[in-house]
Amino acid sequence: MGYQEKCSHPSFKRYCKAIELRNDPALIEAFRKVHAPGAVWKDLTQGIREVGIIHMEISLLENRLFMIMDTVPEFNHDQAMAELASKPRQQEWETYVSRFQKTTPDASASEKWQLMERIFKLE
Repeated sequence: MGYQEKCSHPSFKRYCKAIELRNDPALIEAFRKVHAPGAVWKDLTQGIREVGIIHMEISLLENRLFMIMDTVPEFNHDQAMAELASKPRQQEWETYVSRFQKTTPDASASEKWQLMERIFKLE
């Protein structure tokens, strides 16, 4: 399951986030499909890059999602999430994917995805 990854920036900030999906195998499979390569709307990926996110990945364990977000060094999380929420089609996407998530259709991405606290780093 391991994989190699490159980062094109010599310095970046990393954020880790978590959310739970509804515990329904059919919904989880549908969620996988809407996040398959090329399936996420281009408007969304463009907006993600425009706010300073240089790398993002989401991992799945049962009905739990874990997101890693690498950003430009000067990234301000709250400001960037507010800017992202105002991008074209962002709220439409949030409403669309909310059917998979343990959340409400009108919740923003920053309300759904909870920031995690790093408690260990191997040095």
